[in-house]
Amino acid sequence: MGPCFEPRPQNFMANHIGFDNQKYLDTQSARIRERIAQFGGKLYLEFGGKLFDDYHAARVLPGFAPDSKIRMLLELRESVEIVVVINAADIQQNKVRGDLGITYDEDVLRLIDTFRGKGLYVGSVTVTQYAGQSAADLFKRRLEDLGVKVYLHYPIPGYPHDVERIVSGEGFGRNDYIETSRPLVVVTAPGPGSGKMATCLSQLYHHHIRGVRAGYAKFETFPIWNLPLKHPVNLAYEAATADLNDVNMIDPFHLQAYGETTVNYNRDVEVFPVLQAMFREIMGDSPYKSPTDMGVNMAGRCIVDDGAVCAAARQEIVRRYYAALCDRRRGQGSDEIVYKLELLMKQAQADPGLRPVIAAAEDKAEQTGEPAAAIRLPDGTVVTGKTSDLMGAAASALLNALKALAGIHRKTHLISREAIEPIQALKTGHLGSRNPRLHSDEALIALAISTATVPLAARALDSLDKLRDCEAHSSVILTAADSSTYSKLGLRLTCTPRYQGSQLYHK
Repeated sequence: MGPCFEPRPQNFMANHIGFDNQKYLDTQSARIRERIAQFGGKLYLEFGGKLFDDYHAARVLPGFAPDSKIRMLLELRESVEIVVVINAADIQQNKVRGDLGITYDEDVLRLIDTFRGKGLYVGSVTVTQYAGQSAADLFKRRLEDLGVKVYLHYPIPGYPHDVERIVSGEGFGRNDYIETSRPLVVVTAPGPGSGKMATCLSQLYHHHIRGVRAGYAKFETFPIWNLPLKHPVNLAYEAATADLNDVNMIDPFHLQAYGETTVNYNRDVEVFPVLQAMFREIMGDSPYKSPTDMGVNMAGRCIVDDGAVCAAARQEIVRRYYAALCDRRRGQGSDEIVYKLELLMKQAQADPGLRPVIAAAEDKAEQTGEPAAAIRLPDGTVVTGKTSDLMGAAASALLNALKALAGIHRKTHLISREAIEPIQALKTGHLGSRNPRLHSDEALIALAISTATVPLAARALDSLDKLRDCEAHSSVILTAADSSTYSKLGLRLTCTPRYQGSQLYHK
């Protein structure tokens, strides 16, 4: 499939279907079964990205269902055992999942609950890169008190290049051997950089010294190996991992072995000699000639509208750029990440002009002299919201969007001033807030209460689901309350990297 050389026009909606999810479920399941058959006794299947709630894939491949991977595993539930991996450094640093706003260690608990709730067996948790971190010790005890088995894996000097040390008693041999009981072991994690591949390779080493045959395969959605290196979907993956310094690259091993150009990323290419050495120790030869060989991803075969996925991917890159700008403004990002994303935008032929909500919000802010927000509805209409004495701009834009979706005139009052003022008095008089204006969540609660007396309020509230996947922009960095509400509603939000007012501290 060739690259998109021309961006879609601005009136082309990025969530236009471009991906056949049912075809993906069918072809991907078949591919995994083939790989399981290749290694008859024991297969470690590394799942890159997210097993469920894969919203990045859903954004750049419109039509992809966020729970597609978990649905495939459910077909194999009797054979599947899940090992959740977390990096000790991420525990120590309280690393947060940007899409959910929770720390990686809390997400491990969420993952276990979700897997168990779907009938999948979670065998254990492995803490990687363990070097005595106090937070990791506390988390280990917490899991064990909850009845979860925990194993420790340690840093290996020279990883991934010193193969002789790695594949030895001083390397993988120091790691705990993870006791598993089922033929298909799925290794997953809260996020990238957790050590999933190293965990799988360590297990292959331990199985080998115990005389047990085992295999390894990888299920990584991105980068998509059979799309061009600079395809917007693959560039969007680089944008998503800009803080990890991941770089897409042509797989040199695959090119040498088959004369075929495929795309992989730097960490897999770097670690591939280790994997080959492992298989040579176990089988006398490696079943894989390249990192691409060891993957099972079929997503590239299921794109049905390349223009649609290109448009969606460009939107994602711009969103990541604005997120990086805001992180830098908060003191949580860096110039390096911003510059990298600027380069990715140029390579993908993307720019902020692809998001009409940005100009709409900025224009409204300039007109009013106050923060403003904009939301683009599924039909392409852009509605705005301004700051008032009753509501913040994000809440105002949200209500105006619901009115438009429900066919209610914009000037219709769904929530009376008399209903809002007591809430404001509660906030400022008793809850210690200096800002009396309603945030988005407070406005929705007030709207829900109004349904008892205002029939049109119920019609507006019924339109909430139509906001999912709509683009939104705020002329200032939103509060946690507003950004969280927008995220829960499925709005794809960006913010101009500025704060309202000149104070130094912002909650």
